[in-house]
This record gives sequence, C-alpha cells and structure tokens, in this order.
Amino acid sequence: MDQRLSVLTLGVRDLAGMKEFYTSKLGWKPVAEGPGIVFFLLNGFLLGLFPQDELAQDAGLEPSNSAPKGFTLAQNFGTQAEVDQAFAQLRAQGVQIVKPPERAFWGGYSGYFADLEGNLWELCYNPFLVLDSLGNVLTHKPIGPANP
Repeated sequence: MDQRLSVLTLGVRDLAGMKEFYTSKLGWKPVAEGPGIVFFLLNGFLLGLFPQDELAQDAGLEPSNSAPKGFTLAQNFGTQAEVDQAFAQLRAQGVQIVKPPERAFWGGYSGYFADLEGNLWELCYNPFLVLDSLGNVLTHKPIGPANP
C-alpha cells in the first residue's frame, strides 16, 4: 500500500455548526459540498466533515457519541513567530485555546486549540521538519543531539 493520505474525514455531530466553525473561525473555503458532507482542500488532501452516525453506518459500525478521540490534527509553521501569529488570530475569533504555545519537550514550539466538537488541532514549529513554501512537509530530519 502506498504511504500517502488522500482524505481525512471527521465524523461530526453538528455538520452545519462544524462547517460554520471552519469557515468563519479559520477562514477556510469548502471546495465541495453534497447532501450531508463538506470538503475542504488542504495541502494535497481533503478534510471531510460527515455526520458521525452516518460515518459509523457506512463503516458497518454501531453509532456512538461517547467514543474518545485518540488523535490530533497538526499544522506546522516555519517559525515560532508564525505559531504565535496564528494563535493571536484564533483568539481574536473566539476559538477555544486548549494550551497556549510554549517550548515543547521534544525541541519545538507548540500549542493546541479545539474546534466546535473538541477535535484538537496542534499548531507548531518543528525544527526537525523541512517544509516547502506552501507548508508541505518535504522530509523529517534525524532527531538527536546534532539538531536544534
């Protein structure tokens, strides 16, 4: 199987509310919408919002509103200042800041915010990532004493 990602779909309880969060708070624009689904084009893949119960049904599972979220979504920036600027914009939009950005134990700088349904987004500067001009990850530098 190829090592790549095409679509990441979040099962959501309130599709209209979540669409509103991503469009009004983050300023994102949907690239496609259909009955019961919204897609945002990110850097090389789609983020889909789809009703949680319907997603469970599509996968052949029983719907559950109590399933814990065992993941975070992350956006990396080229500098710590860019991370601080992004958090300032989120605060101005009234977005819930879960953890303000700070130096991280792993050598970077990061913080977290939550979307309308508690999905955690990490915004960070990671000195071990090499990003292109669009913010796409090109490679990961070895982690160790020789790196910052």
